[in-house]
Amino acid sequence: MPKIYSLLILLFAAFTVQAQKLPNENGEPVIINRDTLFKFYAPQGLFDPKERAGIVTKRIEALMSRIDFNPDSLTLKNDTSISVITYNGQMIMGVNNIDASYSELNRPQLAASYLSILKNKLGNVFESNSPKQLITNVLEAVAVVILLILLIWVVNKSFRWIKLKTIQGWERRVEKLAAKGAPVAYASRLLPFISGLINIARLFIILLLVYLALPVLFYIFPSSQPIATQLIGFVVDPLKSILLAIIHFIPNLLTITVIYLVTRYIVKLVKFIATEISNGSVNLKGFYPEWAIPTYNIIRVLMYAFMFVVIFPYLPGSQSKVFQGVTVFIGVLFSLGSSSAISNMVSGIVLTYMRPFKMGDRIKVGEIMGDVIEKNLLVTRVRTIKNEDVTVPNASILSGATINYTSSSKTLGLILNTSVTIGYDAPWQTIHNLLISAADATEGILADPKPFVLQTALNDFNVSYQINAYTDKPGKMAVTYSALYQNIQDKFNEASMEIMSPHFTAVRDGSHIQIPENYVGKGYKKPGYKIEKEES
Repeated sequence: MPKIYSLLILLFAAFTVQAQKLPNENGEPVIINRDTLFKFYAPQGLFDPKERAGIVTKRIEALMSRIDFNPDSLTLKNDTSISVITYNGQMIMGVNNIDASYSELNRPQLAASYLSILKNKLGNVFESNSPKQLITNVLEAVAVVILLILLIWVVNKSFRWIKLKTIQGWERRVEKLAAKGAPVAYASRLLPFISGLINIARLFIILLLVYLALPVLFYIFPSSQPIATQLIGFVVDPLKSILLAIIHFIPNLLTITVIYLVTRYIVKLVKFIATEISNGSVNLKGFYPEWAIPTYNIIRVLMYAFMFVVIFPYLPGSQSKVFQGVTVFIGVLFSLGSSSAISNMVSGIVLTYMRPFKMGDRIKVGEIMGDVIEKNLLVTRVRTIKNEDVTVPNASILSGATINYTSSSKTLGLILNTSVTIGYDAPWQTIHNLLISAADATEGILADPKPFVLQTALNDFNVSYQINAYTDKPGKMAVTYSALYQNIQDKFNEASMEIMSPHFTAVRDGSHIQIPENYVGKGYKKPGYKIEKEES
């Protein structure tokens, strides 16, 4: 039994050693000064590839630390089963047949290539660390610094000249503007801004020169060459990434272009149709010409919004959580901050299709009366008869009553009306005739349909008469009313008829008639008080 246990232990140990000596498909590198010389894929003796690479690396580093190191002292000796590289009789590394199986070379050729690599790499390292090379590197670095200082001096000199010429040219321009009487305060305030832009450009170029000089300085010295590579990578890698991103984005860009062109030409077609309808070239039953342009604007907004939704997945970074979060945040801000604006926009759309007024109509909104000079989705602007431009939100118009004086003036005629009160002692037929004659004499009042009078109230001391007259010029309402009032006064005065407006009463006994002196008949005498005595 003890012999069987001993045999099992030996077999397990042999299997373990054999497992440790299995080839490594990835290879273990031999790295000197951050540079990979070659890799070991197979074990050798009791050492696996990783241990073997570590031992060879230590031996090469020991060689490099020797002052008397000479790369030409590296030699190669090929035996029947192994090739050995030595330095003055000291073994550096061995190459076996398994190593050769991982390359297209046989074992002696592979060993010779390793020897050539060692001589070139180690020779370069030794040469770069020599005093002569160190002095050369220092002189090269000094030359780079001097060249950098010279370039910075040239840049400062050039930008000083550019700044001087800019200031002189700007001052000449300001003088010309002043000679022509133009305001120059704004132009003078722009000069410091332009000067600041020139200074920023100068500092940017200087910083760029310094940044480009640093990789050159670091690359001069072998020990700092990786830093130079890293600095260059800070510039080259982003540019490379941007270039690759642009190249990869080209298919999506073509798709976006096609979607945009299709949307654009559909919008242009809709615009053409809307323009024809607006000009009256095309008539659609139930569709008014003034609806054409607003409908086109709504369709255009909807089309471009739909286009953006379609192309959104093709935009670079659209799948990023940050991009999506910013989009949602902007949407929330827009929704919270533009509730009144959206209300006015919706009201503007509703007003467009309600057609309560058109451009140029004389309207009254609340206490505001004037002509419509502008309509958009947010507000309506009205110019009063005093040339006051009033901006009215569309939501306010939609929520209240709007009077349009123009819409029926050309067809039915706008009825202008005013009331007067006359005493009960005056015949109503006479009052009717006087009011109608005053309306007929007023410029702007239509002869057909004829003016008419309504008696609207029987008051305590007088009767209310209302004259109604037609006009087709609502824009001249104020002037027409003024002329109508004048003619009413003239006609009643000519007829020696007193107007008891608004609430005038007269004591006839001993009172002068209530009309202007030039209308009082000749021989008129103010009556005195008459006292009558009752007969008993």
